[in-house]
Amino acid sequence: MSGDYQAVPLPDVPNLTDEEARVQALAYLDHVRKRHSVRDFKDTPVPKDIIQACVRAAGTAPSGANHQPWHFACVSDPNLKREIREAAEIEEAEFYGGRGGDEWLNNLSKLGTDQFKPFLETAPWLIAIFVERTGKDAEGKKRKNYYMSESVGIATGFLLNALHAAGLATLTHTPNPMKFLSEILRRPNTERPYMLIVVGHPADDATVPAASLIKKPLEDIASFFSEENESTD
Repeated sequence: MSGDYQAVPLPDVPNLTDEEARVQALAYLDHVRKRHSVRDFKDTPVPKDIIQACVRAAGTAPSGANHQPWHFACVSDPNLKREIREAAEIEEAEFYGGRGGDEWLNNLSKLGTDQFKPFLETAPWLIAIFVERTGKDAEGKKRKNYYMSESVGIATGFLLNALHAAGLATLTHTPNPMKFLSEILRRPNTERPYMLIVVGHPADDATVPAASLIKKPLEDIASFFSEENESTD
């Protein structure tokens, strides 16, 4: 082992029986099934400390070499939200105007999306997530990051679940290209935009596409290689 390596006892060791674990797993499944992407938001404010707590939860995600190659730019300023919406709609107009290709646009038609993104102004918070290409060590020297997209993807999942646990609705938005986010939010060229998450309370008349509620069954998304006599009854 390297001389820099230090180990500490595992904190917060889980100590559940199989039955307790089963109950918690099924309860979590029921909880996460209730998360839906929405495009209709109230403008009701969400306290900053709630967003901060959710971002802190995202920051606990595992990452390559523990370099934590992410940045979360959290925006509630109306002027910045308007600027982001205007820039996003320019890109989306080109995408829906044909740049996306017939197959992609046909698939999106089932979700009812278009170039207009009023939710970027209505929702109280936008969280722009950036991938940090390179970082700095404890001495301020440039260092390489590893498995950046994978690490930020996991952290994004943590964030979505934390926001859902706080009773907030979310939408993952990925206008392409997203360079305008770097410019508007003044992020350094060592970072690239990864995703924009829209956060708030759903409107009273919010709807979701029926197609979005159809999820693949377990047998289509997983394979299990178990002992023949293993039972899950």
